[in-house]
Amino acid sequence: MTDEYPLFALSEEHREIRKAIREICDDKVAPHAAAVDEEARYPQEAHEALLASDFFAPHVPEEYGGAGADALATVIVIEEVARADMAASLIPAVNKLGSLPVQIGGGEEIKKKYLTKLAAGEGGFSYCLSEPDAGSDAANQKTRAVRDGDEWVLNGTKRWITNAGVSEYYTVLAMTDPEKRSKGISAFVVEKSDPGVSFGAPEKKLGIKGSPTREVYFDNVRLPADRIIGEEGRGFEYAMQTLDHTRITIAAQAVGVAQGALDYALGYVKERQQFGKPIADFQGLQFMIADAGMRLEAARQLTYAAAGRSERGDSDLTFFGAAAKAFASDVAMEVTTNAVQLLGGYGYTRDYPVERMMRDAKITQIYEGTNQVQRIVMARQLLAGVQSNL
Repeated sequence: MTDEYPLFALSEEHREIRKAIREICDDKVAPHAAAVDEEARYPQEAHEALLASDFFAPHVPEEYGGAGADALATVIVIEEVARADMAASLIPAVNKLGSLPVQIGGGEEIKKKYLTKLAAGEGGFSYCLSEPDAGSDAANQKTRAVRDGDEWVLNGTKRWITNAGVSEYYTVLAMTDPEKRSKGISAFVVEKSDPGVSFGAPEKKLGIKGSPTREVYFDNVRLPADRIIGEEGRGFEYAMQTLDHTRITIAAQAVGVAQGALDYALGYVKERQQFGKPIADFQGLQFMIADAGMRLEAARQLTYAAAGRSERGDSDLTFFGAAAKAFASDVAMEVTTNAVQLLGGYGYTRDYPVERMMRDAKITQIYEGTNQVQRIVMARQLLAGVQSNL
């Protein structure tokens, strides 16, 4: 019975990964989180700590010098970093997002070149899909790549690019045959140092202030032919396959920031005295705490289940990736908002971390596909019979 239906529990290896990354985050990430947010600066301390411990891009296969972490291990890393500082969790998360199209669609030469560099810490990897007129309508790409002999000439603008200007490498989606719409989109690797690449000013955001978000401009950027990822015209396919896997990392961020907020609130309500006793003794607050813990654990289990499907490449991955992302991010917003409520007036001030966590949590409902888009994705999967064999 248990061979066919294994019990749902983390392996010893996964528990050890959680222990290791939590110790690093408690020591090297969490102490700087408030300053990173207040100064809206890149979390360099976290960057260096993650790099030194091989958690910078843990998903990179061992054959390219990486840790070879499976999808669940990567989720645990991102969850634990987000528990300490969600902006810092975008380092391993975006490194996976940016490089996964290379893993999915790239030939051996381009994988060896760029995944090896990423694993060695020679530079981060960002993902350039969104444009001023192509957000949820991601197929509406205006960025163009035109073949010129043995080169491609790239022109266009990408918007909402996470860690832009910090990352050395960029997976860029560009239209190579406008008549074919989504089947005329190709993917390329662009390097920060390529002539014609420039960046806009950092966006002034509500949260994740430590992770720079900028526009990226391509002005007659010439790319050698070997910079194309996989086959011409399959870039959009690679991009969508990537999101099926990486939406789960957004769910992991959501679980992590919610756990961080709940942990802090639990400590507070046990210490805070009103009417002669800890406010944790009041039933109204206990109900809030119970709901937070229950919904958070449901989000975590759905996220881990989705990670298992990501690792195996199951046929229902698209549904589970969308479900985990939408559910966990909604839970994160609820839990962090209620954590602020549990702290009362103190929760509304920057002297306490829960207000930062609430601001950070909001983006998980928006990026890598809004939760409204996730519900469209789920509905289409259900209508197509994705759950019919359960």
